[in-house]
Amino acid sequence: MSSARQYLSTEQIAELRRLNPLRGVGGIVWTWLWILASFALYIARPSLLTFAIGWIIVSSRHLALAILMHEAAHCLIVRSKRLNDVLGNWLAAYPIMVETSIYRGIHLQHHRATWTDADPDRALATPFPITKQSMVRKVLRDLTGRTGYSRYKMIARLSAGLSPYGQGLEGKALGRALADFAKNQRGFLITNALLLAGLSAAGAPEAFFLLWWLPALTGYSLVLRLRSIAEHAVVSDPNDELRQTRTTLAPFWLRFLIAPHHVNYHLEHHLFMFVPHYRLPRAHRMLRAAGVLANAEVAPSYWHVLKQATSRGA
Repeated sequence: MSSARQYLSTEQIAELRRLNPLRGVGGIVWTWLWILASFALYIARPSLLTFAIGWIIVSSRHLALAILMHEAAHCLIVRSKRLNDVLGNWLAAYPIMVETSIYRGIHLQHHRATWTDADPDRALATPFPITKQSMVRKVLRDLTGRTGYSRYKMIARLSAGLSPYGQGLEGKALGRALADFAKNQRGFLITNALLLAGLSAAGAPEAFFLLWWLPALTGYSLVLRLRSIAEHAVVSDPNDELRQTRTTLAPFWLRFLIAPHHVNYHLEHHLFMFVPHYRLPRAHRMLRAAGVLANAEVAPSYWHVLKQATSRGA
């Protein structure tokens, strides 16, 4: 953000940073419509096929909710910070067991210190490139729920006032740990209880587990991994702001599945973190027209990035 004006004019930047509350809220509504449609399809025609369709869609919609929480962390949903956080929490963050203000503190540190020792996300990118065999093992851990279990276990332990990677109650009373969890995860418990109640009223309580939590534990872990690899892994120059973060081009259907809400335009987001997601494609076109992207980290496809990320010899 500090170097924004060296790439685009003041007028262009003013155009890009303009918030449209209808589009901000519309992104939330659009995401939940897909989730509810997946539930409705399964409830109307319960089968292996409708379950598979729902699993694919809801796995990617978990990522979509995480991206919307990310938008709220940058105060890009609506102009009012208070309303922005209410919407970001109750309609994006709480359902997936996170909280906007906590994420905001961690994420803004990532922006301030990208690829430095102080970057909280650096460990996600530094292991790459890896071998193809290692990538297969990671994907299997994602799809079998091991990655998701570890993620939610860490969040649950933190919420209960326990060390995230510890074991057991560490001398803390069970009642106290549960009380702390309930206090810190009140929004998560309420939103998930509402989902379970709604699906139970519709006659399909199993959909809460099959089409909400199973995707959260499995498919969401995979798309989250692919997003992380595409954004910062195997970049050409971690010290150059145009080459330490990647934009990955992709057709609409693939963006729907693994890069919702224009999250594939990650270079543009790092350069202009005040720009809402629906204006990132416009930012990309402006930068390309200005010749800024000629030597920037822009990948032609996710497959291209994955080949780079798995290029280490056995």
